Amino acid sequence: MSRHTEKRYLLLISIHGLIRGHDLELGRDADTGGQIKYVIDLARNLALFDDVDQVDLVTRHIVDPVVSDDYAQAIEPLSDKARIIRIDAGSGDYMPKEQLWDHLDSFMDNLVSWLNEQHRMPDLIHTHYADAGYVGVRLSNLLSVPLVHTGHSLGRDKRKRLLARGLSREEVEQTYNIARRIDAEEEILANADLVITSTHNEIEEQYGLYNYYDPQRMTVIPPGTDLEQFHPPLQNERFAFKQQLEHFLKEPEKPLILALSRPDERKNILTLIEAYGESKALQDKANLLIVAGVRDDITDLDKGAQTVFTNILLLIDSYDLYGRVAIPKSHRADEVPEIYRLVMFNKGVFINPALTEPFGLTLLEAAASGLPVVATENGGPVDIIANCKCGKLVNPLDKNEIAQALLNYLSDHDTWNCTSRNGIKGVRKYYSWRAHTENYLGKVSQLQGKYEPLPESKPIKAIRYRDRAIFTDLDQNLIGNPPALDKFIAVIRENRKCVSFGIATGRRFDSALAIMTKHRIPRPDVLISDLGTRIHYGQNLTEDDFWADHIDHDWVPRRIKKLLSALPGLTRQIKSEQTPFKISYYYSVDKAPSLDEIITMIRQKEITANVSLSFGQFLDIIPARASKGQALRYVAQRLEIPLEHILVAGGSGADEDMMRGNTLAVVVENRHHEELSQLDDVDRIYFAGQSHASGIMEALAHYDFFDACRVPDA
Repeated sequence: MSRHTEKRYLLLISIHGLIRGHDLELGRDADTGGQIKYVIDLARNLALFDDVDQVDLVTRHIVDPVVSDDYAQAIEPLSDKARIIRIDAGSGDYMPKEQLWDHLDSFMDNLVSWLNEQHRMPDLIHTHYADAGYVGVRLSNLLSVPLVHTGHSLGRDKRKRLLARGLSREEVEQTYNIARRIDAEEEILANADLVITSTHNEIEEQYGLYNYYDPQRMTVIPPGTDLEQFHPPLQNERFAFKQQLEHFLKEPEKPLILALSRPDERKNILTLIEAYGESKALQDKANLLIVAGVRDDITDLDKGAQTVFTNILLLIDSYDLYGRVAIPKSHRADEVPEIYRLVMFNKGVFINPALTEPFGLTLLEAAASGLPVVATENGGPVDIIANCKCGKLVNPLDKNEIAQALLNYLSDHDTWNCTSRNGIKGVRKYYSWRAHTENYLGKVSQLQGKYEPLPESKPIKAIRYRDRAIFTDLDQNLIGNPPALDKFIAVIRENRKCVSFGIATGRRFDSALAIMTKHRIPRPDVLISDLGTRIHYGQNLTEDDFWADHIDHDWVPRRIKKLLSALPGLTRQIKSEQTPFKISYYYSVDKAPSLDEIITMIRQKEITANVSLSFGQFLDIIPARASKGQALRYVAQRLEIPLEHILVAGGSGADEDMMRGNTLAVVVENRHHEELSQLDDVDRIYFAGQSHASGIMEALAHYDFFDACRVPDA
C-alpha cells in the first residue's frame, strides 16, 4: 500500500445526496444540487491529467427502494482513471444529510477498511461539505495525508439567515443539527491544509464568522464550466424542450426570463414571480420560465419543496399570470444546456434571485450559452459579474430593481448583444474546467512532501497476530470490583492465543504500570497511555516512536500554556502529571469558563488541539492527532486487526471516540452518565447493566465475542 509514486492518487469525499455518473437527479431534493454536479465534473476532469494516476469519488452506499438501484452499485466507473466508490454508513436507507452525523464514524472506519484492500493509499484527501470534512479530518490524521476542503455552504452563515427569518434557535437546532455541523466545520478549519473557495466573498463574509479563521490557508479556485455542453445555439438547432412550454404560454414566441434552481425557499423564486406579476412592462416583453426541480405529485415532495410549489401556484393565480408563466413538471439533467440555448435563441435573460448564492454555477452555464444574467448581489455572483461583465447584480428583496434590470436587457438589443458576447468570452477565459483543474493541481502540489506516511511494517516483530482484541480503560472499568476483575483476568489468560489485550488510559505510562502491578493485571499487548499520546507494545513495552512524531504535527504547547495561564478556575496539575504531549489542569466548574468557551479561545488563536474534560474536573489539552480513539485506530491499522473485531470498554467522555464507529463498544454501568449520554442512540454501543469488569464480561457474552464476534440481530 505504498504512496511513493510520481503519479498522484486523489481521494474526493462527498457523502450526502444522490451521486451517479449519468442522469443526475439535480433538484430532486435539497441534498442533490450543484455540489453533486461539481464533484462529478471535478473527478472526471482531474483524471484527464497525465500526472494523476487515479481519482476516486467516495460517497454513501444507498440501498433503498425509493431511489434507483444505481446508488447501490459499489463501484461505478466514470472514466479510465475515475470512479465513484460507495461506502456503507448506517442502514442503506436514503436519508437527509442532517440525519447522517451518527453514521459518519462508521463511514470513516468502512472507508479505511476499503482503502486497506487497495494497492496504494491516497496522496491527497479532498472533502466536500461538513459531513465529508468530519470524516476527512480523521482520515487525514490517521493516514498522515494532506487534507483539502471545500465547504460549498457553511453552518454559521446558514444559522444566521435562519434566525433572521424568525426561526428560534431550538427550531434551527432540531431541524438542521446545526451545532454539530458548526463544530465539525471549526474542526475542519483547524486541521485542513488548504481550503478551496469559489469567491473572495466566501472567505471574507462566510469563513470570517468562524473562530479558526486563517485566510492564508484559503485560496479562490472558481468551479469550471463544461464548454462542450454549455455554448450558444448551433446553426439550425431545433429545441425539443420547447414543446413542454407551448401548452403553458399564450405567446410562446416571446423572449423568456429563465430561473433554474431547486424548489428551495432560499432560491427566492416567489419574489421573482411578484416582481414579474407587478410589472406590466415586463409581462409585455417576455414570458417567465421557472425550472424548479422535478415533481410528479406535489404532495409527495418534502415539506419545504411542497411549500415552495404551492406558493408558486398561488402567486400565479393571484397575479393572474396564466399563459405567461411556464413551470414544467420535469426535466432531465442533459436537457439543461438545451434550455439555456432555447432562451438565448429567443433573446431572453437568465436570473438567479437567491437570497444568497455561495458561488453561482448556473450563472456560468447561462453566460457560456450567451445569456445576459441578472443575479443576487449576495455571494459568488459578485466575482462572476466582475470578471465576465456578463450581467447585473440586484438586491434580491427589491422587486422593482429586479424588474428594471430584466427590462434593461429585454428592451435594449445593443446592451443584450454586448453582454452576451462578454459572457461567452469571460467564462472561457476565467471559468473553463481546464483552467480550474490546472490551478487546482498547482495548489495541491505544494502540499506534497509535508507528511510522512505510516510505517507498513509491524511495530515489533515479537507481537503475534490475533484477529480480535479487547481494549479497556483502567479506572472506570477494571478497578473497583476485585472479584469481577479476577474473573475478567482469567478470561483474558484463557483466550490469550486468539485475543490481543489492550489498555487505553488517561493515566501516565508509569502510573498505569503501577496500578496494574498493584491489582495484578497482566501486562497488555498494547498500552495506550496519557490520553492516547503514548503507545507501547508487548511484554517489554516497546514504545512506538513513530506515533510521537506523528502527533507532534502542529503541536504548540507553549502557546497553549500562555493562553490558559490567566483563566480563572484552572489550576495546573503537578509537574509529574504533565508530559510533552499533554497539558493538564484541575477544573473548577464554578469559576472556570465552560469547555466550549475554552475551545473557542484556542481556535480563535489559530491553535490546533484536542480539549477534553473528564469527570467534570480534569481538563486536558493534547495534539489534534492524539486521542484514545485515534490511537486505537492507528494500532488497529498497524496490527491489521479489523475494528469490527475490537471490543472497547469505556466509562467517561475521554473514551467516546474509541466507541464510535465500527468497534464493538460497551459502556459499563458505573459510567459518567452526563459525559456519555449522547451515545444512547448510537449503533454498536451496548450499555451494560453491570459495573466495572462485570460489565465487560456482560458485553463479551452480548457480542458472542470469542465466537461470532458481532452485533446480535435486533
